[in-house]
Amino acid sequence: MSVSTSTVAPAAGSSNTTNVTKRLQKELMQLMMSPSPGTSAFPDDPCNLLKWTATIVGPDDTYFAGKTFKLSFTFPGDYPLQPPTVLFTTPMFHPNVDMAGRICLDILKDKWSAVYNIQSILLSLQSLLGEPNNKSPLNGQAAQLWDEDPKEYKRLLEKRHQEAE
Repeated sequence: MSVSTSTVAPAAGSSNTTNVTKRLQKELMQLMMSPSPGTSAFPDDPCNLLKWTATIVGPDDTYFAGKTFKLSFTFPGDYPLQPPTVLFTTPMFHPNVDMAGRICLDILKDKWSAVYNIQSILLSLQSLLGEPNNKSPLNGQAAQLWDEDPKEYKRLLEKRHQEAE
């Protein structure tokens, strides 16, 4: 007598989703146990780890000192093989951020590697606030003012940031 067994294939992407969830749970634990000064990030919903809200505080000795900026993180189903989509949700005036909050940062695009994580992204963004890449601006006006008219740059930054309050 032979016994017939059948196996049911897992739903498409389910093991991938499990891997992504495990990775994001690990990152959340890391953020809670070893937070970096001036940064935080948490899932929007504990039942959906693919959408997070983060904050960064502008570094001292920059135009952004003392200001808090919110960001949204949306993780793809194949994270960390692909980068999350990260947007500033606080209005921002910066050479590498457009008016819709999209960010021009190489590690979120072609220089992405699975070794990066939420914490390293937040630290990179915090650094970018004080050290923009004006050779590759997303906001040409901000880049030009940053280089040529710091007083006007700061005025427009303050105006844009007040729109958030």
